[in-house]
Amino acid sequence: MNNKDEKHKEEGEESPSHSQQTVSDDDEIDYSVKPEFYDSELDDKDELWVQKKRGGRTSDAILNCPACFTTLCLDCQRHEKNITQYRAMFVVNCKIKSEQVADLGTKRKRGKKGRGSSEAKVGSDVGETYKHVCCSVCSTQVGVIDEEEVYHFFNVLPSEP
Repeated sequence: MNNKDEKHKEEGEESPSHSQQTVSDDDEIDYSVKPEFYDSELDDKDELWVQKKRGGRTSDAILNCPACFTTLCLDCQRHEKNITQYRAMFVVNCKIKSEQVADLGTKRKRGKKGRGSSEAKVGSDVGETYKHVCCSVCSTQVGVIDEEEVYHFFNVLPSEP
C-alpha cells in the first residue's frame, strides 16, 4: 500500500474501486422523466432542412472536414476518375485563403505505352490559379477554389447524402 491508501484507511475511507457499494450510473437514472435535450423528431427535421438547402437537387455526398468533422458541403458532384475528389459551388464553413495562391500549371498526359510518344497534351486548366480553401473551424486545408468560383475538394470525408 502506498501513503495515499494508508491515509484513506486511517480516516475510515476506502477508494471507490475497493468499495463494495459501488453503484453504476444506470441505477441512478430516473427513466420516468423525459430527457431535457432529446427530440424524437430531430432527424426528420434535419432531413427537411437539408432538402430545403439543396433546392431539390441531389448530391453525390455530404462533405465533412477530416480533422473536426464540420459539415463543408451539402451539394457536390464526385469527380469521374478521381473518386476521392469533389466539386461544388455552394459551401458552408469554408474560408478562402486569398493570400495563398496555388498555381497547378499544366496537366500532362503521357502517350500510350509502346507508341514512343512523350508529347504532352495540355488540359483545359492551363495556367489557372487556385486559392486554398480551409475549414473555418479548424483551418485544415480541404481543397481549392478556381477562378470561376468552383470549389474542388480533395481532403474531405464524404458521407451518404
